[in-house]
Amino acid sequence: MNRIFFIVVMAGVPLSVIGSLMHWPQILMFAIYCITIIALAGYMGRATESLAIVTGPRIGGLLNATFGNAVELIISIFALKAGLIGVVLASLTGSVLGNLLLVAGLSFFVGGLKFKRQEFNVYDARHNSGLLIFAVVVAFVIPEIFAMDMDETKTLNLSIGISVILIILYLAALFFKLVTHRGVYQHKTDEIEDHEKPEWTAKKALFILLLATIAVAYVSENLVHTFEAVGESFGWSELFIGVIIVAIVGNAAEHASAIIMAYKNKMNIAVEIAVGSTLQIAMFVAPLLVLISLMFTKKMPLVFTVPELISMVTAVLLTISITNDGDTNWFEGATLLAAYLIMGIGFYLL
Repeated sequence: MNRIFFIVVMAGVPLSVIGSLMHWPQILMFAIYCITIIALAGYMGRATESLAIVTGPRIGGLLNATFGNAVELIISIFALKAGLIGVVLASLTGSVLGNLLLVAGLSFFVGGLKFKRQEFNVYDARHNSGLLIFAVVVAFVIPEIFAMDMDETKTLNLSIGISVILIILYLAALFFKLVTHRGVYQHKTDEIEDHEKPEWTAKKALFILLLATIAVAYVSENLVHTFEAVGESFGWSELFIGVIIVAIVGNAAEHASAIIMAYKNKMNIAVEIAVGSTLQIAMFVAPLLVLISLMFTKKMPLVFTVPELISMVTAVLLTISITNDGDTNWFEGATLLAAYLIMGIGFYLL
C-alpha cells in the first residue's frame, strides 16, 4: 500500500499541475485531484502515526485529527473564496458524520473482526460525550432556531459570537486534557505499551507533513473549481458533494490512521482520532471558517439545513450510546456504518 501511495503521489502531483495548465477535462481532473489528495493524506497519516508513537496516544490522536482536518480546512477555505458556502457547510456536516459513523464504525468493525472485545479509556469517552452534546446539539442547533426570527446581519453576528465561544472552549478543553488533568483519569488500557518503533524520526515526519500539506493546498484549490462541472455531469447536488465526496477525500488521512490503530488494538488512539477530530471540526474548524469568511465577499453564518442538523444530532447520540461503556465490538461498528449508509442515501436523493 505504501508503494502504491508513493507511485500515486509521484504521478498525481505532476499530473495535477500539467492538467490544470493544459485545461484537461474537468471530470478527469476531479478524479486525479481526489486520488492525489488521498495518497498525500496517506503520507500525512504515516507521519502523524510516527509522531503518535513518540508523543503518546492523546497527543498522537490530537496530531492525527489536526493534520487530517488540515486537508479539509484548506479545501473549505478555497471553497469559501469561490463563494461555495453550501459546499463548506455540507462538508462540515460530512466530517461530523464521517468521523463519528464511518471512521469510528470502520475502526470498531475492523478491530472487532480481529479482537472479540476492545477497550478504551471510558473517562475520555464520557468527557468527550459532554463536549459532543455541547458542540453539535447546543452550538449548531441554537443558531438555527434563533436565526428564524433574525435578518442576515443579526444571524451573522450571532454566528460570530458563538464561533468565538466555541474556539475558546475548545482551547480550554485541550488545556484540561493535556495539562491540568493529564493522567488524572487513568485507565488500564493506557498502561499497555508496545514499545513500537516509529517509521520515521520526528524531524523527518514533520518535514513530510509540511511538504504534503503544501501539495494538498495546491491540489485542493484546483479541486474546488471542478465541483460545478462534476455536479452537472453526475447529477450530484451541492449538498451531496459536500457531505460525502469532500468529507471523505478531506478526511482520508484520519480514516486510514484510525482503522490501522484499531487493527493494532490501539483503541485509545483510534477513538481519539474519530471523536477528537469531530470535536475539532465542530469547535474549531467550523467557527474558524465563519471568522475567515469575513474576509471574503460572501460571509458564512453557522446555520445548517434541517437534514444536516438532524443527521449530526442523531450521529452524536448514537455514538455516545455506543462508546460510553468504554468497550466495543464488530457489531457496534456495523451499527455505526449502517447509520452512515442510511444518511448517505438520504443526502444523495435530496
